[in-house]
Amino acid sequence: MAKQEDVFKTIIAHAKEYGFVFQSSEIYDGLSAVYDYGQNGVELKNNIKRYWWEAMTMLNDNIVGIDSAIFMHPTIWKASGHVDAFNDPLIDNKDSKKRYRADVLIEDEIAKFDEKINKEVAKAAKRFGESFDEEMFRKTNPRVLEHQAKRDALHTRFSEAMNANDLAELKQIIIDCEIACPISGTRNWTDVRQFNLMFKTEMGSTADGAMDVYLRPETAQGIFVNYLNVQKTGRMRLPFGIAQIGKAFRNEIVARQFIFRMREFEQMEMQFFVRPGEELKWFDHWRQTRLRWHKALGLGDSKYRFHDHEKLAHYANAATDIEFEMPFGFKEVEGIHSRTNFDLSQHEKFSGKKIQYFDPELNESYVPYVIETSIGVDRMFLSVFCSCYEQQDLGEGDSRVVLHFPPAIAPVKCAVLPLVKKDGLPEKAREIQHRLRFDFTCNYDEKDSIGKRYRRQDAIGTPFCITVDHQTLEDNTVTLRHRDSMEQQRVDVDRLEEILSDEVSLNSLLRKLL
Repeated sequence: MAKQEDVFKTIIAHAKEYGFVFQSSEIYDGLSAVYDYGQNGVELKNNIKRYWWEAMTMLNDNIVGIDSAIFMHPTIWKASGHVDAFNDPLIDNKDSKKRYRADVLIEDEIAKFDEKINKEVAKAAKRFGESFDEEMFRKTNPRVLEHQAKRDALHTRFSEAMNANDLAELKQIIIDCEIACPISGTRNWTDVRQFNLMFKTEMGSTADGAMDVYLRPETAQGIFVNYLNVQKTGRMRLPFGIAQIGKAFRNEIVARQFIFRMREFEQMEMQFFVRPGEELKWFDHWRQTRLRWHKALGLGDSKYRFHDHEKLAHYANAATDIEFEMPFGFKEVEGIHSRTNFDLSQHEKFSGKKIQYFDPELNESYVPYVIETSIGVDRMFLSVFCSCYEQQDLGEGDSRVVLHFPPAIAPVKCAVLPLVKKDGLPEKAREIQHRLRFDFTCNYDEKDSIGKRYRRQDAIGTPFCITVDHQTLEDNTVTLRHRDSMEQQRVDVDRLEEILSDEVSLNSLLRKLL
C-alpha cells in the first residue's frame, strides 16, 4: 500500500513538473481541493471531452447537445431534492478540529480488511507459484475467511445504517471499530450530522432585492429544465438524448486524492429519454455502450469493473458505476442510472408547466423515463494519466519516464526537432512545423541534445518526434520516432500528414465504437 502511495505522489509531482495540473492559487499557498490545468493538461482534458462529445453527438442520430447556465432558478434545486437532501454525514474530531465524512471513515476501515485479504493472497501466490489456485485459496484459507467474515459483517451494518439514514449508528460503528483521527490519533468524536454540499450565493444589485441562488452541484438539472425546449425545437422523437459538458460545484467535507474529488469539477452527462417500461432495456444498453467507450482507449480491460449499487436513490430503479483501478484502488469514474420519471415529474409539479411527450404510436401523452450516464472529466483525466505513466528501465543504466497516452487524445501529437541549431536545419524544421500545425498540435524544440529532447517529449506523452538532419536537406526525408517502441523510420516529408492522420486521428477511436 505504501508503495502505491509513493507511486501516486510521483505521478502528482510529474503532473506539475510537466505542465499538466497545478494547485490553484499556489503563490498564495493554494486553495484546498481546487486545481488548475496547465498547458499540456488542458490539451489532454479537451481531447477527452472531444472524444466523449463526438461519441455521443456524432455517432448517435438521436442525441444532441446543449450548454446550460451555471446559475439557475433556486426552485429547481428544491424540486430536484438538493435543498433538502443533498447531504453528507459529517463528523468532527474534537482534538484536531478536523472534519471528516463518517461514511468515508467507515469505508476506509472496510478497505483495510480487503488489504489484509489481498496480502494473504499475494503471500500464498508467491509461495505456491504457478500451481496457486487463488479462487480455492479465498474459499478455504482460515485467515482469509476470518477477515472476509468481519468485513462482510461491518459492510452489512454500514449499509443498513446508510439506507436508514441512522446517524447515531454511523457514530457507533466508528466507536466500535475504534477508528481514530489520522491527525490527532484520538477517538474524541462529535455526533454525526448532515452537511449540505451546495455553495450558496446571492443574485441582485441590492441586499433587500437579492435572491439566494446556488452554484449547481450537477449539470443534469440544466438538461431536465430544457427538455421541452430541445424536444420541440429539434422535433425529437423518443427515444432521444441530450448531452452536456459543464462545471459543477460541491462543498466537499473531505476532498482528497488529488483531482479525484474536488470542489470545482467538470462533468460530461447525457440524459436519455425513453418510453416508460423500456427503461431497463435502455439502462443495459448504455451500461454496455459506456464500458465499450472506456475500453476503446486501450488502457487495459482488466482495469475496469461494474459496481452495482446496493443502496438506490429513492427515484432510481437501477444504478451501476464503472470503476477504474487507480493507484489507490478501484474507484468510480462514471455512473449509469435509471432515474425513472422523477426529475421531469418534479419540475412539472414545482413549475406548474406540463412537461410531457405525446407519443404518436400510442396516441397518448406521458412523462418520459430517463437513463443517465454521468462521467467526471477530472476523474477520467486522472485514470488516463495514472494508467499511462511508466518509469521505464532501458538497461545499461539508462531510463526514462514516459506517458503512453492513446495518440488520439495525447496533448501534443508530434514534435519537430532539428538535429543541430545550424546549417539551415532550424529553418527547415520550422517550415515542417508550420505545415503540420494546421492539422496537429505540434511542438518545436531545438534546445539540448536530441536524446534529452526525446526524453522531454516522452515525459509529456508525444506519440511522434520528427527529426530534421542534414539528409533532410538533400532528399526531403526525416526521421520519425515512435514514442512507445522508440523505433525510428525514414519517411518523406510529403507523407507526414498522411502517416500522422492515420495514427492520431480521433476517428481511429470512434470507429472502435461502431
